Amino acid sequence: MESIQEVNAKLLEAREEIHKGIVGQEEMVDGLLIAMIANGHVLIEGLPGLAKTRAVNLLAQVTKVLFHRIQFTPDLLPADILGTRIYNQGKGTFENQYGPIFGNFILADEINRAPAKVQSALLEAMQERQITVGDETKKLPEPFLVFATQNPIEQEGTYPLPEAQLDRFLMKLVVGYPKKEEESEIIRMVVSETKLPAMNPFFQPKDIIAMQNMARTVTLQDELIHYIADLVLATRNPEEYNLGDFKQWIYHGASPRASLALAQTARAVAILNGRDFATADDVRSIAHSVLRHRVVMNYMAEAEGIRSDDFVQKIIESVKAPV
Repeated sequence: MESIQEVNAKLLEAREEIHKGIVGQEEMVDGLLIAMIANGHVLIEGLPGLAKTRAVNLLAQVTKVLFHRIQFTPDLLPADILGTRIYNQGKGTFENQYGPIFGNFILADEINRAPAKVQSALLEAMQERQITVGDETKKLPEPFLVFATQNPIEQEGTYPLPEAQLDRFLMKLVVGYPKKEEESEIIRMVVSETKLPAMNPFFQPKDIIAMQNMARTVTLQDELIHYIADLVLATRNPEEYNLGDFKQWIYHGASPRASLALAQTARAVAILNGRDFATADDVRSIAHSVLRHRVVMNYMAEAEGIRSDDFVQKIIESVKAPV
């Protein structure tokens, strides 16, 4: 079995390889690697053209996994994703023909364009890592991760994701515009090579599973567990953490799944940094990505221009971290 230092070295090489095909967006790339280590699904939000799909494509190439992209549209049906029963004329029997959900990495492109029936079909796959077609329930291959993208501003022909589904995403990554020097580098890269560059694979599916098992061995001190619990409890009862002003703006706070997600991702961050123990800095570095989609602000907060990210930042500043 490889050591954490050996795995860390490979991860850094994989990160460097991905950046051969994508300029900047370090937070998104690191977020994808962290999600892979922590064995959790990712929602990537950003305007068109910010390399969301490209980043997932590149990650799939450096990991040598079975990768499927599903373009979500308003007329999509659950059978288009899961598969359906077909009649085998030769055998005279009905058989299941499985859909593109059977893969290791699934890119759900523009996920909020699909209607509720499709979202509910995807929910079983995300939570149970299995799907049901007809009367047969089938386990999905390991590892199984969903990388979903959505546009934050275009609402025409979209269906907001239900809170129950949002909660199944380990992290929500928000992708912003590149800096000026990065924009120039993007132009140079694309005019010289319009296709995705060939990537050297660093991990196979069995390596990813081993890495995920390794993450479970990363030490979480009791003080850090209490700190994680405090961060999540502060989203529900801000007045107990000197954040009473925010009480009027919260519709609901984060669920216990958020506490588990913070613990998982903190361990993954530790591995990405070559350590066998997690720290408060690891938790803080990932808190926005884990909590922003689990804290729902009400209409008064929207009117005041207060976002969940603002609230999470206040929580990080207010809750005392272990030394």
